[in-house]
Amino acid sequence: MCDDFTLEADKTALSRRTFGIIGGAAAVSIAASPAALAKGGPALTERMVEIPTPAGICDAFFVHPAKGKHPGVIFWPDIGGLRDAKKEMARRLAAQGYAVLAVNQYYRAGKSPVLNSFAEWRTPEGQAKLKPMIATVTPEGVSLDSKVFVAWLDLQKAVDKKRGIGSEGYCMGGPFTVRTAAANPGRVRAAASFHGGGLVGDKPDSPSKLLAKTKASFLFAIAKNDDARSPNDKDALKEAAAKAGRPAEIEVYAGDHGWTVPDSPVYDKAAADHAFERLLALYKKL
Repeated sequence: MCDDFTLEADKTALSRRTFGIIGGAAAVSIAASPAALAKGGPALTERMVEIPTPAGICDAFFVHPAKGKHPGVIFWPDIGGLRDAKKEMARRLAAQGYAVLAVNQYYRAGKSPVLNSFAEWRTPEGQAKLKPMIATVTPEGVSLDSKVFVAWLDLQKAVDKKRGIGSEGYCMGGPFTVRTAAANPGRVRAAASFHGGGLVGDKPDSPSKLLAKTKASFLFAIAKNDDARSPNDKDALKEAAAKAGRPAEIEVYAGDHGWTVPDSPVYDKAAADHAFERLLALYKKL
């Protein structure tokens, strides 16, 4: 399962040091697309962007309603990285009134798409390709990157800075949402993890131990087979949230690991729609 790799990625802290900081981060926009009309929703504006970070240039997909200002959201993809399925998910959220930045978490190793589908990583070729890329994504790097992404969003005309920023992550991106909230407590007010791996651990920087450093409300949507493998994690998350005084909705879903992702072999539309409804409820707090 995807979280076999997620745990490795989230626990591996390479001695990569990133210097400089976010204040001077500017956006270079490329490949602006025509406004897209979501089914039954508002016209959307979308484009690929390049965001300078202390570690290099991160390519990302930015989509938002064509008119007005909206809460910003940082979207962390699953282990398959930024690809068409993730862009579709970002568009769906943007159509509900959000300015969504879906990032390439592997930008240190190369531009997106890394893989064309979620299922591709299960192949020997996909795993061989991803393994060195996963090693470039460290807890320290995620936290620093998130500060850059928050600063970038706050510079965009489509983002309402009077509202909080949301963060959501899938699979290996699940724990990144907590790190994003902990690194940006003044801006990130809601964070959601869907079939996230490596959320609970004994290290001081384990995501479950970072909740007290945040000012966010949380949604932890757990896959049924992940819960079967680690049945105590949901209770540990509940205990950590209560101890930190942070609101947290924690639910085990009927779907297996990857159920929310349209190109996943285990995609479950009914369970995915339920998860999306709970995400929208969370983001009302922004």
